[in-house]
Amino acid sequence: MITDPTLVRIGDAVQLSHRGEREAAHRLFAEIWDEIGGEQGDPLHRCTLAHAMADVQDDVRDELLWDQRALAAADLLTDARVAQAGVPLPVAGLYPSLHLNLSECYRKLGDLDRAREHLQRAQATIGALGDDGYGRMIRGGLERMAERLR
Repeated sequence: MITDPTLVRIGDAVQLSHRGEREAAHRLFAEIWDEIGGEQGDPLHRCTLAHAMADVQDDVRDELLWDQRALAAADLLTDARVAQAGVPLPVAGLYPSLHLNLSECYRKLGDLDRAREHLQRAQATIGALGDDGYGRMIRGGLERMAERLR
């Protein structure tokens, strides 16, 4: 169970987005981003927020920027930090989704070589996910992306 209060707030903003309240989610993400210190904030908070913020962007170039921020922050994380926050995945479990999102951005931008590169990186890390709902969702996303890139 996630115990980190900032991650809980980010989750609240994600729920707003899932309910179709993208502008409200965007505002809350921006507020939290400022509170955590932006690029200088805790890498776990930056990774989680940037990964979610990408989903509420209207311009694919902005989406790509947020996805790149999420990946850069993930590279600074440790399993101990993730576990301390109550996140039920090791750091390695974050990469399939991060690379899948980057693959989709590059596909939308027409950079199919980079899209394929990130798809391959996501596929290479998929073993870190379990056979649960989340793992099946990401595997399904990878299969759909592979099909789009054929």
